[in-house]
Amino acid sequence: MAGHFCDSKCDFKAIFNFGDSNSDTGGFWAAFPAQHGPFGMTYFKRPTGRATDGRLIVDFLAQAVGLPFLSPYLQSIGSDYRHGANYATLASTVLLPNTSLFVTGISPFSLAIQLNQMKQFKARVDELHSTGKTSSTYLPRPDIFGKSLYTFYIGQNDFTSNMAAIGIGGVKRYLPQVVSQIGGTIKELYGLGGRTFLVLNLAPVGCYPAFLVELPHQASDLDTFGCIISYNNAVVEYNKMLKQTLAQTRKALPKASLIYVDIHSVMLELFQHPKNHGIGLKYGTKACCGYGGGAYNFNPQVYCGNSKVINGSTVTAGACSDPYNYVSWDGIHATEAANKLVTLAILNGSYFDPPFPIHQLCDLKPIG
Repeated sequence: MAGHFCDSKCDFKAIFNFGDSNSDTGGFWAAFPAQHGPFGMTYFKRPTGRATDGRLIVDFLAQAVGLPFLSPYLQSIGSDYRHGANYATLASTVLLPNTSLFVTGISPFSLAIQLNQMKQFKARVDELHSTGKTSSTYLPRPDIFGKSLYTFYIGQNDFTSNMAAIGIGGVKRYLPQVVSQIGGTIKELYGLGGRTFLVLNLAPVGCYPAFLVELPHQASDLDTFGCIISYNNAVVEYNKMLKQTLAQTRKALPKASLIYVDIHSVMLELFQHPKNHGIGLKYGTKACCGYGGGAYNFNPQVYCGNSKVINGSTVTAGACSDPYNYVSWDGIHATEAANKLVTLAILNGSYFDPPFPIHQLCDLKPIG
């Protein structure tokens, strides 16, 4: 779990990540222990709190810059924070939730809470260092906060959690608050010493098997690749709004590198042309782990890894034997194979705005 750490030339000595299930390395299941197989089957060979079969984008990024996998901030046993911390939790939103986890499934650890956890973390590091108590702990030196990557992959749940109830028009009304909150959070982290920020935009949710099954739409709203046009158009609008907000925020942070990372373009290409990428991908809008088969292999009544009695019979949503052939792991999250392709595209530098010379700043390692 610690990952392979190599001493290498890199300006970044740590990663601090903020996000939802797309980058949660175990925080949610540390707070609410329950995860079981087949999650983790590909790389870790056991569940590790990640909502996929193996590694996430943030895992691959850590490997590329020569850092260990990030310990979840909420994980009290076995964590090592000398090279960063992960505040992401499954089902997190940018905006404060107005409901309970046990009512709607939305995590209580919204971005504002994650920011407060980061503030507390830094305050404790500074305090313990000033009293000489950090030598025997798994905590970083206080100067690490200015030498770190701050990564964001969050917003999908703000976008999708109310989609079925209030429609695209309803969701669009509060998206300006979402991007504003992200910009404000970055400003606060800048005040804590942060100088390098990578903000990943939203993937095309209209191509996700779960939303193709659950969200209302007409057949005429499907494009030639089987994705929902109206939902994907709404994501594009949100991403433009995010990009504009980051451009405005950048003007207020003269010493910062604030980078918009266009993973949307990469994921859209994977969903539309899964077979064009040379690693065995075959299925775009079909889930590896699910129940029901057919075009999507997703049934909202029985989620990946679970069993349920349906029409008098016990059915199980099991995993495929070849997740490397799928873009979607469970209908909602990407497989390790897709996450690896997205990370390789990011590290290539073509999806940074403005351009960001990560190859010059780090002697990048192969991500395997």
